[in-house]
Order: sequence, then structure tokens, then C-alpha cells
Amino acid sequence: MDPLLSSLILVIFLFALLLSGIWVAIALLSVGILGLSLFTSVSVGSIMATTSWGTSASWTLTALPLFIWMGEILFRTRLSQDLFRGLSPWLAYLPGRLVHVNIVGSAVFAAVSGSSAATAATIGKMSLPELRSRGYNESLSVGSLGGSATLGFLIPPSIIFIVYGISAEVSIARLFIAGVIPGALLVTLFMGYIIIRALMNPSDVPEEESRHLPFIEKVKLSGNLIPVMLLILGVLGSLYNGFATPTEAAALGVVGALLLSLLSGSLTWKTFVDSLMGATKTSCMIGFILVGAAFLTVMMGFTRIPLMLAEWIDTLNLSYYGLIFVLTLFFIMLGFFLDGISIVVLTTSVILPMVQQAGIDLLWFGVYVVIVVEMSQITPPVGFNLFVLQGLTGHNIFYLARAALPFFLLLLTAIVLIVVYPEIVTWLPEQATIRK
Repeated sequence: MDPLLSSLILVIFLFALLLSGIWVAIALLSVGILGLSLFTSVSVGSIMATTSWGTSASWTLTALPLFIWMGEILFRTRLSQDLFRGLSPWLAYLPGRLVHVNIVGSAVFAAVSGSSAATAATIGKMSLPELRSRGYNESLSVGSLGGSATLGFLIPPSIIFIVYGISAEVSIARLFIAGVIPGALLVTLFMGYIIIRALMNPSDVPEEESRHLPFIEKVKLSGNLIPVMLLILGVLGSLYNGFATPTEAAALGVVGALLLSLLSGSLTWKTFVDSLMGATKTSCMIGFILVGAAFLTVMMGFTRIPLMLAEWIDTLNLSYYGLIFVLTLFFIMLGFFLDGISIVVLTTSVILPMVQQAGIDLLWFGVYVVIVVEMSQITPPVGFNLFVLQGLTGHNIFYLARAALPFFLLLLTAIVLIVVYPEIVTWLPEQATIRK
């Protein structure tokens, strides 16, 4: 059969399965089985067995469940609530006032969770009731939370960096370090937008009594931030200085989270078990998707789809910026139907050959992909952050998508900036001492 026709059949079958609501991993495995059965003569069972083992038997992958568990511990204990109490007295001075708690709180929690959805749920449970009761504009409140929670993908330790690093065979520690400055850039863009909007629409942001608290009282409230900040410094500092591998840093993060929650008195047997089960379920889901994507990748290798796509892109004679533009549109379109992790594992084998052929640094490309994939978290119909916000607020998906639209555009602005100035991504990893 003509390779183009076979590719079209497989793509249609994949989208049909995804639109049916079936699990992403099952959809990937099903397309892989169909492709190998129809277009090759290899043994499907043996290929599936070897691929599943080869994908899951990776020591590097052990960092994934550990970072997820660390985030689950913080999500279920009092440490996450301490963020709001510690940040609000200082941020009340800025135009936009406590809306900035969504931005800064998401950035801080992202640095200890690695999950966008967990960041949205945790910060949302703290901030949205407070902002609503104080009379803040609802669209601004939920939009800022939806957009800033995407930082969970970019600010290390990031689950999606681990997935990309394994798929692309790029150092996970270097990816973590590379995400720091772009993460700070996005925080600056988000806060800048909030400030401008608050100045243009003062009625959206009420006056805050916490602005007038005595300095000593503000310092006392800031003490709530110390445990979480120490945990962040411990995890990222061990990576940046080369004292620990990503897996060792993740283990350090889990021990630190357990210790801090125990000392704060919020660790109970129930929260411990719930955090462990939550981490297990999430890790299994991601691992299942990784196996399905790896199997699909092997099928694509047999059917020569990645090679043909790379050759087709090559015939277009696109410039560097032209290729980035086409890939950005491609990832945004995928974001309408797939979650971020699925996008990365599904496209890596197809995209990386042409990226390497174009001379694009895979470390830089990993950060670029993560920022583009962050957009998928706030685009309907499959925007995970929108689902979380819907559960927290009761608003429909399209209301939430409109509220998050400015932050979608700011993510796009960040992509333009790192394309024009790639040093935003590459400078810090070049300064760091990294252990594999």
C-alpha cells in the first residue's frame, strides 16, 4: 500500500479513537497494533513485549513518581495553604493586588510539584474563594489561575521535562535548569499583564487591608513561606550544583515534604496513604501512555512515516523561523485534542529527526515544546487546567477558555522571545555543573 495512504488511515483511526473518549494509551496501542498488522509482517506480540519492557525498565524514569508524590504530599497538607498567607501581605501593594497570589503561588508550587493540574487545583482551592469573597473580577481571577498554573510544566522539577528527556535522550537535569529563566520570564509577563489590566480597570481589583499591616506582622506572616522555600532550594540546589541526579533530588524532595508536613502537624496516616495512592495512579497513567507511545513509535519506524514526514518538510525548504512557525501551529492544533504529556510522547519520534536535520538544539527545543504544550492546558476541548477550574468554579469550559485567552497569547509571546533570543534557554545550563 502507498505509504501516504497508510499514514492517512492510521491518523484517521487515531483521531477517531481519541474523539471517542477512549484512554489515550489504549488509543496509541490500538493504532500501533493496526499499523503493524496491516502494513508489516512482524510479530505484533513480541514487538509489544520488548517495547513495553524497554520503555518502562528505565532507571531515569524513577524520578517521575517521586516528584509526583512530593507534589501530592504538599497538595494534601497545610504547607500549600501557607503559601497564600505568606504571599498576600506583600503582593497587596502591586496593582492587581491579590490576583498576583495566583501567579507567584503557582510559580512556587510548580517548583515543588511538577504538575500543571495539581498546581491549578492546589492554588485554586486557596485563592479563588478568597478572591471571590473580596470582590475581585471573576474572569480575571480564574483566567490568571488557569494561565499561571501552566507553569507547573515549565518550572523544574517538571514531569513533562522528564518525559521529553527520556523520549529525546536529553539530560533531564539540564532540562530542569533550562526551564528556570523561561519560567521567570513567564511569571514576569503574567504579572505585567495583571498590573496593566488593573491600572486600566481599577474596579476589577478592590482595596486590601493587608496593605496597611505593620511591617513586623508582614514578616511574621512571611515565615509561612520558609518551609516551602527551603524545600525548593534543597531540590533545585542539589541539581544545579551537581550534588544529586534528578532521581536523587526527587527522593530528597519526598523526604523533605514528609518531614516538613510532619513538623507542621498536618501529616496524618490518611494524608500519607492518599498522597501515595494519588502518586501511584498518576504515575501509572503516565507510564501507560509512555508505553503506548513507544509502541506507536516502533510501528511508525516500520511504516517509515517519520522519515517520509521529515522528507516532506525538507522539500518545503523552510527557513529556521519557517520551521518553528509550522511546528508551533502543529502543536497548537494537537493541543485542542490531546493533553501535554500525550503530545510530547506522540510527536517526539516524528518531529526530532527534522529538528536535528535543521540544526536545532534539542535542549532548547525541549523548552520550546513545553511552552507550546502549556497552551494545550487552557484550550478547549481537552484543556486539563480548564477541567480543574470547572470543578472549582462551576463555569463552563468556554467561559474559562475566554478568561484564559490573554495568558495563551502571553505564552505565544514567550515563544517568540526564546526563538529570537535562544540564550534565554541555553545560558543557565551552560553555567551549571550537572550529574547524569
